[in-house]
Amino acid sequence: MSLNVIDLIKGQLGPALVTQAASQLGESESGISKAIGGLLPAVVGGLANNSSSPGVLDAISSASSSGILGDLLGNSSSNSTISGLLSSIFGDKLSGLVNSISTFAGISNNSSSSLLNLVTGATLGSVGKYAADNNLDKSGISNLLSDQKGIVSSLLPAGLSLASLNIGDWAKGYKFDNDTPKPTPSAEPKIEVTRSTTPVGTDPDRNTPEGGGSIWKWLLPLLLLIAAGYFLWKQCEKKETTTTMVATDSTAMPTDTAATVSSPDTAAGATTAKVDENIDLNGTALKGYKGGMEDQMIAFLKSDSYKNAKDDSALKDKWYDFDHVNFKLGSSTELEAGSQGQLENLAAILKAFPDAKIKIGGYTDKTGNEANNVKLSTARAAYIKDWLAKQNLGGQVLGAEGYGSKFAKVDAKASDAERAVDRKMSVRFAK
Repeated sequence: MSLNVIDLIKGQLGPALVTQAASQLGESESGISKAIGGLLPAVVGGLANNSSSPGVLDAISSASSSGILGDLLGNSSSNSTISGLLSSIFGDKLSGLVNSISTFAGISNNSSSSLLNLVTGATLGSVGKYAADNNLDKSGISNLLSDQKGIVSSLLPAGLSLASLNIGDWAKGYKFDNDTPKPTPSAEPKIEVTRSTTPVGTDPDRNTPEGGGSIWKWLLPLLLLIAAGYFLWKQCEKKETTTTMVATDSTAMPTDTAATVSSPDTAAGATTAKVDENIDLNGTALKGYKGGMEDQMIAFLKSDSYKNAKDDSALKDKWYDFDHVNFKLGSSTELEAGSQGQLENLAAILKAFPDAKIKIGGYTDKTGNEANNVKLSTARAAYIKDWLAKQNLGGQVLGAEGYGSKFAKVDAKASDAERAVDRKMSVRFAK
């Protein structure tokens, strides 16, 4: 199975970066996520379509040593390599791509342009790092990009098509548009009337009382039937379009296969934009989401539900998903920027309630090798446990386990965005 380059890149575009980008650009997190979800397959598709271009191969080969991944939000917008590469890939369609993503995601053109540079930088950096780690020369990089032609075809989010991106037919070499075009009817039904070759005066409909009304006897009902059918077809098309728009929500960007996974009891659902608020911890304010992990854990502890639980069986089914803790792609020891804060919040909660004990869980989706999924999710859970031990809280952490895809609910053939609900790190109370 070919490597999915997009999965590599998403490790750099996790929730922490989305939050930072939203703050820096003055946009909503849902808008940023939606824009990145549309830009990523477009950029990868553009590179795949230019997989033999010297400019593309040079940019990727040098990306690993350029430090481009170190400061995506700072360097991408002013990086001449990125701007030159985008011009070579999209040409005069570049502004159309920016405008289309702006409209699709509900963000400004400036923000759309900045995110295009950011996504391109993340793509160059991720592919360049993979190439360096696996000793790929330019020929190997070209083959890797070319392999993506069969992968990106279904990754454009619902509601966004190749036509709407206004980038022409640059991806003509492979199927990229995931929308099936519908036939466009003419403004009025077109009726072809075949002239009769029967001499005038020999047509019984024209010359006998029984045939009165001539051609209009059958043409008028036919016209009415066609008009009624056309009206019903337009109403169905309108209803289908409305349904599609309602069902399309913002495309949240997941991280790599085991970076975030839903806990066993977490139902899959659409991600909505969240805003940090002050969560009260016995007079101390923690930054977190209203209704998020910290808020739920504190409310549970204050209700004495934990204290009244007789044993672990009463607690084992209630998991709290981390909102911000994400690991870098393929790593169990490096956290993404912004993850530290929520670990510190968890430590503060445990210190405020010293009798509370917890367990850490790591989960993956159903893709990939299961043994590797279990190994990586276990190592990540152990990392969090070890981090808490360094805060003198080791005695309150009773265990750390990785479950791989054991509790995953979404089919492996589903889209990456749908599988994201199965990828989280979680915590639960224990006895």
